[in-house]
Amino acid sequence: MAQGTIVKVAGPLIMATGMADARMYDVVRVSNSRLVGEVIELRGDKASIQVYEETSGLGPGEPVESTGAPLSVELGPGLIESIFDGIQRPLTKIRERVGERITRGIEVPSLDRDRQWDFQPKVAVGAKVSQGDILGTVQESSVVEHRIMVPYRLSGTVKRIHTGPARLEDEICVLVDEAGQEHSLTMLQKWPVRRGRPYQEKMAPKAPMITGQRVIDTLFPIASGGVAAVPGPFGSGKTVVQHQLAKWADADIIVYVGCGERGNEMTDVLMEFPELHDPRTGESLMKRTVLIANTSDMPVAAREASIYTGITIAEYYRDMGYKVAIMADSTSRWAEALREMSGRLEEMPGEEGYPAYLASRIAEFYERAGYVKCLGSDGREGTITAIGAVSPPGGDISEPVSQATLRIVKVFWGLSAQLAYKRHFPAIDWLQSYSLYADNLAEWFDDNVAPEWKELRAKAMQILQNEAELDEIVRLVGVDALSWKDRLTLEVARSIREDYLHQNAFDEVDTYTSPEKQYRMLRLILQFGERGRAALDAGVNLSQVLGLPVRERIGRAKYIRESELAQFNAIESELNDQTGALLTEGGL
Repeated sequence: MAQGTIVKVAGPLIMATGMADARMYDVVRVSNSRLVGEVIELRGDKASIQVYEETSGLGPGEPVESTGAPLSVELGPGLIESIFDGIQRPLTKIRERVGERITRGIEVPSLDRDRQWDFQPKVAVGAKVSQGDILGTVQESSVVEHRIMVPYRLSGTVKRIHTGPARLEDEICVLVDEAGQEHSLTMLQKWPVRRGRPYQEKMAPKAPMITGQRVIDTLFPIASGGVAAVPGPFGSGKTVVQHQLAKWADADIIVYVGCGERGNEMTDVLMEFPELHDPRTGESLMKRTVLIANTSDMPVAAREASIYTGITIAEYYRDMGYKVAIMADSTSRWAEALREMSGRLEEMPGEEGYPAYLASRIAEFYERAGYVKCLGSDGREGTITAIGAVSPPGGDISEPVSQATLRIVKVFWGLSAQLAYKRHFPAIDWLQSYSLYADNLAEWFDDNVAPEWKELRAKAMQILQNEAELDEIVRLVGVDALSWKDRLTLEVARSIREDYLHQNAFDEVDTYTSPEKQYRMLRLILQFGERGRAALDAGVNLSQVLGLPVRERIGRAKYIRESELAQFNAIESELNDQTGALLTEGGL
């Protein structure tokens, strides 16, 4: 192992000599305090090291020791319900040991070595297994079954298999490979964070990740195994959107990475998730969640590592055959960490001071999402859906991080400050946003929700676009210049905006809407528009159409509980009766 000496300290970046035997991305221990660092540049026997802890008090002449291994995460039972920092230090355990502030150089195992897990084997002695095959299972939480897999590039015959209680580092299986060599396997594995975990095949996503958010599921859906960006200015609701997705998304496992976020927002997550009732399981949401908290006051270098830590844990659960959703809030803070480290390395700056490799680093992260056929002989499939918040300065999405992200992701939920100021949440701008999955997923919605889903979505989008054009005319010459049909279009668009797209995250009923209820709500609003146009054609006055008593019930349909969707039939009957009466009067 390389042993070096510090010659320069520049914030989180230190230079050390005598590191000729070190390799790129090796983890090192810096000074006698044994601070955690990582080699990010080598020039001869000089190494540039980014330190993941506070470097105040360090000086030239102090020792640097390489561990000879890259930055890796520990993978095994105990990840679920845990709270880690950017380099997978367990914050709860550290707090128990040293109090509220992390002590520099503290070494605490990421996963509890003393806790016993009930290992249940899935293979028998004499069975032939290969990489990715499931050796046995552990009930990690009340809702997550942890599947212990054969490590990568290992295959052979099972010589011994354990049953019952075992700790992470206890032997649970002995494999004999083709060369006759024995391999002792435990429940604990390690994986370098900057290298994607392998799989058999990556496939095109074919089903949506249902989020329960109407503007997303209906207008801008994301595929299970897809990638999305949520850019928006300060105060537009990026974090609340990500919280809603973490709470309600149709995923088995949630990995939430608070990357450079404000401490109070991360505190909200830590306080709220354990108390939140999970509609999928009836348990606390934390029973299927891993939290990585790297707040803005933590060392900047660890912010850059937190994204990789999160995606590696997500890949591990994907390999078990789970649907995983990873929320990164926010990738802009991650990019700022890249820019700071690049500046200290004196690299040639790119646009706005970001490093020239910014786009490729962002692509590396998002490309690790997807829908894959996992390693293993049972043909299981898993997905990672990645959703990254972007915080462009001043809300200007022409800046480099937003543009590099938009070149990679297929879903763009553009948040609007104007909508946020009007208290319209989620503040996703329906004229700016897009989803490249919408056409591919339309067939799934038509088959699984309603045959006319694609048609209703197209009509709603058309009405919203027409409203934007009519608003220009109204601003120029006033609403009286519009025909009755155009004024009805404006009313229907207002109903789509206020009664459908606007959703209250803090209302127990409105916070989540199933696809079936979304379909019933949207069909009701569009039926009112069609019936209203028919009435106008029959000579009915616009004020009579807009004054129909059923409109109040249509506006309050969002508060109908999922167990009471039959109420929509009654509202539809009421709409038909009232518009029928108008048509009869018009005909007279």
